[in-house]
Amino acid sequence: MPKNKTDNFLKAIQKYANAQKKAMKGEIAQLKSERIKEAEQKAKQESKQIIKAKLGEKQNEQTAHLASNIQEGQRKLFIERVKMTDEVFAMVTDKLNAYTETDAYRLKLNESAKAIAELFDGKDCVVYLSQSDLDKAEDIKKLFGGSAEVEADVTIRIGGVKGYCKELGIIADETLDSKLEAQREWFCENATLNVG
Repeated sequence: MPKNKTDNFLKAIQKYANAQKKAMKGEIAQLKSERIKEAEQKAKQESKQIIKAKLGEKQNEQTAHLASNIQEGQRKLFIERVKMTDEVFAMVTDKLNAYTETDAYRLKLNESAKAIAELFDGKDCVVYLSQSDLDKAEDIKKLFGGSAEVEADVTIRIGGVKGYCKELGIIADETLDSKLEAQREWFCENATLNVG
């Protein structure tokens, strides 16, 4: 082959090789750019997932901590309310105990016994008094038409009268203890005890 043709052939091959090299560099750059974008997208997605998971963990931790604090606060509030209620009813019990030493109490005890006697309508019964009221037993017994047996009842700590008629199957409770206990239930349901 003549030299000129060879030179032209080599130049054409060189030109073609340079064009291929340039095209490959372009493809490599494009491929590299695409891979970098994919890696960035993947990294962003993974970062978002990690951040979301960490935020979720932190939120769960804070929610659990808050729930624990609320529960502890409610427990303390409940204890304080019980303590306040007990204090109020201890004062009331003291006042009622002082009341049982008065003439007004003796009259009220007789009224309560009369109401029970009317309920039993002359039937035989057992009348219960507190140990401290046993000195009034004879007066109380006279209020009942049938045979009335008077006994001490240790569950009556403050005062009042309770009766039981077996024939009628009735227990009548006019004790200060049961009335106070009923008030405790009402107080707990209706009193707004603000603790703060």
